[in-house]
Amino acid sequence: MQLVVGRIGRPHGVRGEVTVEVRTDAPDQRFAPGTTLTTDPAARGPLVVEGARWHKGILMLSLAGVEGRDAAEALRDTLLVIDSADLPPSDDPDEFHDHQLIGLAVQTPDGSPVGEVADVLHHGQDLLVVRRAGRDDAYVPFVKALVPDIDLDRGFLVVAAPPGLFDLDT
Repeated sequence: MQLVVGRIGRPHGVRGEVTVEVRTDAPDQRFAPGTTLTTDPAARGPLVVEGARWHKGILMLSLAGVEGRDAAEALRDTLLVIDSADLPPSDDPDEFHDHQLIGLAVQTPDGSPVGEVADVLHHGQDLLVVRRAGRDDAYVPFVKALVPDIDLDRGFLVVAAPPGLFDLDT
């Protein structure tokens, strides 16, 4: 599965440097000089990082073969992606990548099926979007009190929902 780690923004200056909207917790690792970046669309890459620097909180990249403002502008809105298989497992047992959660079966503490995790939203509070057959999606705050058990190996997570969370559309 391809995961977006950044999006190329506007050019910076006239020498081909680009701004990057960072979408990773490890920008210094993902955008280190010498790193080859896969792109979406694929025809715009791969891109090799020649230089990386921060300017007023914005990541600036110099990319091999990108000379001048016009070449940098041609890369605007290009997504920079990595393969999820390249991510090391987390040392924290309570930390998960979105791609690990999407597709997991959702069940109640007594084992009753509820649906499947369709998405993970990050809007101040992380939310699991639970897709339920024939019903509206449910939004579950991704906190230990409501999601006490996640079993990636067996492909499910448990939601200890307060009364009404899964019954609002009945």
